[in-house]
Amino acid sequence: EEEIIENLKHLDSVKEVHGTFGAYDIIAKVEHTEKEKLREIIIWSIRKIEYIRSTLTLMGIEGQN
Repeated sequence: EEEIIENLKHLDSVKEVHGTFGAYDIIAKVEHTEKEKLREIIIWSIRKIEYIRSTLTLMGIEGQN
C-alpha cells in the first residue's frame, strides 16, 4: 500500500491520497479541468500502477462542493 500511495502522490493531478479501511485500501482525490484528461489520467496513469487491481471513480457535482 505505501508504495502505491507514494506513486499516486507523484502524479500531478492527484491532490490527496489516504489509506483507508474497508472495501478499498486507498482513496485519492484527482482534479483536472477537462473531463477527457481526467479519464486519461485514470486509465493510463493510475490503473497502470503496479498492484492496483481495480478502481472506482466518483465525480463531484458542479456547484455542490
